[in-house]
Amino acid sequence: MLSFTLAVLFLIITPGPAVLTAAGFGASYGFRRSIGYVIGLLVGANLIMLLVITGLSAIVLSAPWLRFVLVTISLLFLIYLASKIAFAGSRIAFIRAERPPGFWSGVLIQTVNSKAYAVMTSLFTGFNYAPNAFVFEVATKILIANALWLPIHLLWLWAGVQLHALDLSARVQRLINFAMAGALLAVVVLSGLSLLSPAT
Repeated sequence: MLSFTLAVLFLIITPGPAVLTAAGFGASYGFRRSIGYVIGLLVGANLIMLLVITGLSAIVLSAPWLRFVLVTISLLFLIYLASKIAFAGSRIAFIRAERPPGFWSGVLIQTVNSKAYAVMTSLFTGFNYAPNAFVFEVATKILIANALWLPIHLLWLWAGVQLHALDLSARVQRLINFAMAGALLAVVVLSGLSLLSPAT
């Protein structure tokens, strides 16, 4: 159980579309106006957990054309987001949007987040610490994942708010933008390779 908890911590805390957009909306709209979006991300993450646990994600992703469509939508979104970050100019702007984010935006973005599928599949198909008590293992994994997921994403949201408030030089702000864009592009490559690899 400890190894599972550590895996959740390290897999969720690393930059991905959910945490980067949470930070971005925090920078754009503030903490309170972005809470609905983060709750939507949480609901989306739990939907993915259910798809993985029930095996529906494996069935869906076993269809090559459907897997290709999902990966394409996800990767195009991530590339777009990376470009918004990289070319945000001399300001901290992880992502810019015309209107405040909402609950359903969070759900939608999470459900096309290929990193989330890869992470949840890894967590729920590995780390078998109670092989003779399937229900207990699944229930505790869901509880642990949620107990870590929410505070981590709220922390990223808060970090976005704090970064926006800093009086950083234009050069440092550009470096932050390019570093975050690079992190997203790395997610694009790794997620794409993970989901496009043949199902086993």
